[in-house]
Amino acid sequence: MKKVITYGTFDLIHHGHINILKRAKDLGDYLIVGLSSDEFNAIKGKAAYHSYEERKLILEAIKYVDEVIPEHNWGQKVSDIQSNGVETFVMGSDWEGKFDDLSEHCEVVYLPRTEGISTTKIKTDLFNKQ
Repeated sequence: MKKVITYGTFDLIHHGHINILKRAKDLGDYLIVGLSSDEFNAIKGKAAYHSYEERKLILEAIKYVDEVIPEHNWGQKVSDIQSNGVETFVMGSDWEGKFDDLSEHCEVVYLPRTEGISTTKIKTDLFNKQ
């Protein structure tokens, strides 16, 4: 069984998230999502609308996702890859080159983002409609 892993905050789930999860799952048989914990989001300066548990519940309901694990820090990716027997690491193309060092542990793939949608765009559009 070929395992794939990706990471993210996955707040305000939209069709861009679904697209990347589907394309990540298409690269293997089993998709693991490393979901940023609330504490890690605070360290990154990111504010999520939904709590970790709520975002985890939503991700687990998506048919492409087989398992959700917590992401607590930047440095845990190697241990996640090794302990889960991951063969492919996937991130959006906006992260291009930032995780190339993981290629000594598994294949690293950067997938194009879905054009015209992002959580930031949703928040901006909602704010501008008021």
